[in-house]
Amino acid sequence: MTVTGAPGSPLDAEDLRVRVQKRLDDFLAAQVPVLDDVSPDLAPLSDALLDLLRGGKRLRPAFAYWGWRGAGGADCEEAVTAATALELLQACALIHDDVMDGSDTRRGLPAAHRRFATLHRGNEWLGSSEGFGTGAAILLGDLCLSWADELLMSCGLPPRSVMRAKPVYDVMRTELMAGQYLDLLEQARGGGSATRAMRVVRFKAAKYTIERPLHLGAALADAPTELVVTYSGYGLPLGEAFQLRDDVLGVFGDPAETGKPAGDDLREGKRTVLVATAQEAASPAQAAVLRRRLGDPALDADGVDELRGIIVDTGALRHVEALIEALTGQALRALASPYVDEPARDVLHGLAVAATSRTV
Repeated sequence: MTVTGAPGSPLDAEDLRVRVQKRLDDFLAAQVPVLDDVSPDLAPLSDALLDLLRGGKRLRPAFAYWGWRGAGGADCEEAVTAATALELLQACALIHDDVMDGSDTRRGLPAAHRRFATLHRGNEWLGSSEGFGTGAAILLGDLCLSWADELLMSCGLPPRSVMRAKPVYDVMRTELMAGQYLDLLEQARGGGSATRAMRVVRFKAAKYTIERPLHLGAALADAPTELVVTYSGYGLPLGEAFQLRDDVLGVFGDPAETGKPAGDDLREGKRTVLVATAQEAASPAQAAVLRRRLGDPALDADGVDELRGIIVDTGALRHVEALIEALTGQALRALASPYVDEPARDVLHGLAVAATSRTV
């Protein structure tokens, strides 16, 4: 069995990103008229979502699809459709996350709540522009959540297959929302230990990004328990490594690659494992700087450089990089299981490398 697609990125095996985009385009083309029938005033909702869904790495659909293939499922459009539903779930998470974080941009474009606030100001409507933007973005995220369910349930696979996957999808959404709350709680508490920050990583990102999408694909294909266990052994540490890499990029990443301003996570005061590790190892003087400058929305380039310096000098960056390497190695060792069908094993290996080095 061969795998088609560009050899440079495992996400393009079987032309998956192109197929996911087409499925999204087709689904939205059917949904936009439904909104138009309600009112032409809903066009800004459609436009915002269309713009958001033109970007993204499509990691969650990739892991769901290759979870299916690794369980012996054949390549088919129905499986791609089921996997694509996770991209709508991700859109919901991103829109709501940007509201909670007060982010200005997403994928190089204004975040949804900023976009709707600008719409309000431009039309000189009554009330608060920011309040309108927040409300509209929450509703758009809710719409994405509803549409994700609709796309999964209508994917075209046999009903018994979809019903096997539904409990996995249910717990996936529960864990995501629980993880989002824990993240919000850490922000409110001003952060804590690296152990608490790692708990957020596990439930907000690791399970949701990799482990549960793999489980979803496995359930659709009626995989044996041994393969589900293998997917956890691979997906959970890899998901943690993936989020830790994301945290590093949020502080040290190139804006051209991340789509967000340099050091934006520092301005937002995100209580990541990277930051918690720096706080635990900081001298009194360094800790005072972290308390004063972390979460300052007016943080300038010099302030970003000062905080970066503390993260480096405390050894936090070195520690997190070592943790990423160890977790990735753990994931790859689990992937050696004989229960994973080819060619999924090779693609999942490539995805592990790409997700933790951010070459996708």
